[in-house]
This record gives sequence, structure tokens and C-alpha cells, in this order.
Amino acid sequence: MFHTEGDYDAFEQVLMEGLKRYPVALLTYCLMPNHWHLVARPRTDVALGRLMGWIGVTHVRRHHEHYHRRGTGQLYQGRFKSFPVAEDKYFLKLCRYVEGNAVRAKLVESAQQRRWCGPWRRAHPTKDFVLSPWPGNRPRNWTTLLDGGLSEEELQEVRDCVERGRPLGPAPWVLATAARLKLDFTLRGPGRPRKTPDNQWRPFFST
Repeated sequence: MFHTEGDYDAFEQVLMEGLKRYPVALLTYCLMPNHWHLVARPRTDVALGRLMGWIGVTHVRRHHEHYHRRGTGQLYQGRFKSFPVAEDKYFLKLCRYVEGNAVRAKLVESAQQRRWCGPWRRAHPTKDFVLSPWPGNRPRNWTTLLDGGLSEEELQEVRDCVERGRPLGPAPWVLATAARLKLDFTLRGPGRPRKTPDNQWRPFFST
């Protein structure tokens, strides 16, 4: 998907244009060679789907035009995946998953070195591309947490949500959110969340 630095920069341009078109707050993100992640908070029920659709179509068109591959095949396979996430430790866990992606893949030694990722963008904002504020403060040792990675249990928990579209959060919140958003089917099977206190804030994660 991304072969050169210019490919990454071109996608960020598409992302910036999309965020100006649709009411979605981008909290963090990470671009990888063959996929990308966004942690976003849509301000309307339809905003996320419209943003993702516009990004996908625009990126594919511009990518094929640049490489002179119009009509030569798919760049994406299937619809984007997304799931809601609760606030506090669950939101931070998800952001650690996203922002630590390049470290896990051994593309960089520290998350701050990944140019097309949240930590680098926060340190180098531009007039056209500024990430939205988080609902709470990041821990002071955030970079250490990112570089240290998640446990295998935490990784699997997030990956299950990615694959199944299951809400990420404490059990009462997950059940209530799944019922409200008609996501009950995502709760079937093993791996139901443990019961912990409820939370209410809800951004979305997309990939």
C-alpha cells in the first residue's frame, strides 16, 4: 500500500482533506506499510462511515493515477473495521496498541521515531494537520509504555475487538453499548470481557 515516503505523505493529505469534509475528531493514528489505524470520535452517527468511504475511494484513485494503474486491481479488501471503546484505561490501551504498532513490527526502536504516527505528529503539528485533544491526560511515562508494548493478553483483547467489531471496555458497558448499537452478534463465542466498573465516553477505532 505504501512503497515510498511520498506514498505516506500522500495518504496523510487525503486524511487531512477528509477530516475537513466530515465532522470527525482524529485522536491518533498510525500508518504501516500494508494497513493503517485511526482512533477517531465521530460527531454524528453517519460521519465515520462517510469519512472512511471518502478516504478509501480518494486514496485508491490517487494511488492508481500516481502509479499509472487505473483499473488494475484492488488496493483495499472489504469494508473497514471499527469498534467503540470506553474511556480511561481502555482508551489508553487502544492508543498504546495503535501508537506502538511500528515498534511491535520492528520498523523503529521508539514509537516517537515513526513519522506517520500519533507521537510524531503531536511533536510536529502543522497548521493543516493537528490531532484532536484526548479525553484525559496521557501518563507521563507514555513513551516508555509505548516502547515497552502490551502484554500478550492485552494484544489479544484488542485484536479480538478489531476482528469481531466488539466494543472494548468493562463488561456492563460492553453489553449496554452492543445492545444500543446492535452489535450483540460480536459478543458471541469465547473471550467475553471481565466485569469492571462502567464508563461512558465512546470514541471509535477504525482500520
